[in-house]
Amino acid sequence: MAEQMFDTARTAPMIDPFGRSISYLRVSVTDRCDFRCTYCMAEDMAFLPKKDLLSLEELDRLCAVFVEKGVRKLRLTGGEPLVRKNIMHLVRQISRHLKSGALEELTLTTNGSQLSRFAAELADCGVRRINVSLDTLDPEKFHAITRWGDLQRVLEGIDAAQAAGLKVKLNAVALKGFNDRELPEMLRWAHGRDMDLTVIETMPMGEIDEDRTDQYLPLSLLRADLERQFTLRDIPYKTGGPARYVEVAETGGRLGFITPMTHNFCESCNRVRLTCTGTLYMCLGQDDAADLRAPLRASEGNELLSNAIDEAIGRKPKGHDFIIDRRTKQPTVARHMSVTGG
Repeated sequence: MAEQMFDTARTAPMIDPFGRSISYLRVSVTDRCDFRCTYCMAEDMAFLPKKDLLSLEELDRLCAVFVEKGVRKLRLTGGEPLVRKNIMHLVRQISRHLKSGALEELTLTTNGSQLSRFAAELADCGVRRINVSLDTLDPEKFHAITRWGDLQRVLEGIDAAQAAGLKVKLNAVALKGFNDRELPEMLRWAHGRDMDLTVIETMPMGEIDEDRTDQYLPLSLLRADLERQFTLRDIPYKTGGPARYVEVAETGGRLGFITPMTHNFCESCNRVRLTCTGTLYMCLGQDDAADLRAPLRASEGNELLSNAIDEAIGRKPKGHDFIIDRRTKQPTVARHMSVTGG
């Protein structure tokens, strides 16, 4: 049935009000995670009831409509995407768009805890690269920041991913007083294993147990510190995401900076984000959203769904409004990062 729905000619590309072509969809397949990272979640999280989640078949149908409407890159996120039951069924279904040539890339962002189980199958489905979130190489600090995580298990997952032929990029949130002094060594370690490293400013999303004003480290300061040890050269390399890259002369590897606070990346934003309940967020840093679950379930055809997507893209804002409010300590956006997957 699903195969028959999408044999029609490809529709016009999705263009937002600012002339940006929307070709990148990030799909949060679950808000659940087997970690409780301190900058991302409260320790005692209330997750969505499972009955509220879209089925894997519904997620597949939604993804197919977005591919039909011009999405060329699709990233699965969470929470932790690999804890969703039967997640590989969805990956294998979506991979048909790689085989047809309609989709250029299928990838995912993971904490690495389940990679030992799934890396080989991901590669078999056509996934060629993944992002692994890793903020420290110190086992005790890793357990402290993830609350529930085991560093050795993640490192074994990275080994399994590389053995399966997956290109791994590490993502590290830069946290003042936690890993800022460790990042130079993480950079050497990553590049020594042929992995790019991207550092990310902490974002004011969701109520957490920590004070973000204490955690926040502007990447302009981090870059200045790194330049005391390394020669950094700006390069035009892009992966489709918001990172700006430099080449590190001493290691020969790439280092990315994602700076939603000090230097936003909105002018080139080609992304929208779909949650596991069928809510479409046009901007990570704003609350305006569109309900796609209702039109998805209202008809076996996709006209209502396609129209709802078009209406939502027509409301995509020019940029986000992230700010860490030092007076109220309140997050700019109330929802947790795990809802939309970063």
